[in-house]
Amino acid sequence: MRKLMLALAVMLLVISAANVLQAADAPKPFPVYSDTKSPDNHYSPSGWMGDYGDLKVNDQYGVNPHSGTTCIQWKYSAKGANGAGWAGVYWQNPANNWGAKKGGFDLTGATKLVFWARGEKGGEIIAEVGVGGITGKYADTDKVSTGPIKLTTEWKQYEIDISKADLSYISGGFFWTAKAEDEPAGGITFYLDDIRFE
Repeated sequence: MRKLMLALAVMLLVISAANVLQAADAPKPFPVYSDTKSPDNHYSPSGWMGDYGDLKVNDQYGVNPHSGTTCIQWKYSAKGANGAGWAGVYWQNPANNWGAKKGGFDLTGATKLVFWARGEKGGEIIAEVGVGGITGKYADTDKVSTGPIKLTTEWKQYEIDISKADLSYISGGFFWTAKAEDEPAGGITFYLDDIRFE
């Protein structure tokens, strides 16, 4: 009887340990941006592209964030300051890394990129949103994007399916672009919050 009890106890310990391992291995949300200066942020919006002179950012915007105390306010004037006709921003790791430096993360196991967005007036068009695509010596292993996205004045959650992407090395954790031809005179103002991998 004592041997049977001991065997049962060992089996229970093995099953318990297996459950702990499965819980530890389960994919957890991996924030790109959750709140200003949050230690959970893993990427920096440092890669300004195209007509970067047309961009203004307030990364501590505290009016009506989706969650927490802040969101990111972007203003794109669409004036063509650098002659490109478009502008955009990459969230990079490390900051300002266009593939020349080793960085990034292995995001294997993530199945979607989730973010929340809203426009100041509604009707603002984001031409492309995505993950990956950084080239160079330390290039991203994949790129997935979607668009165009037409914003409303209310916060809305958007998802990008990345379940089939090679996410073993991603230094470009998130990016957006907008085209001058899509926007009204004077440009657009829009907001982003809670960008994360799940």
